[in-house]
Amino acid sequence: MSRENIATVVKILESLSDAQQEQFIEHLREYIADLEDELQWNKSFQRTQNKLVEVARLAKQ
Repeated sequence: MSRENIATVVKILESLSDAQQEQFIEHLREYIADLEDELQWNKSFQRTQNKLVEVARLAKQ
């Protein structure tokens, strides 16, 4: 992330009340955790994709 983007986020956060900042941070943590889960799922799927295709062919037979 660029310094400009970080500065923009900081300015936005500073304009919020403490309670709103906490809520924003919690949403951000959840969003990042979801992104990390999705990346992990994609990596796992890529590693097993050929095996899944092979198993699907066997099941079709």
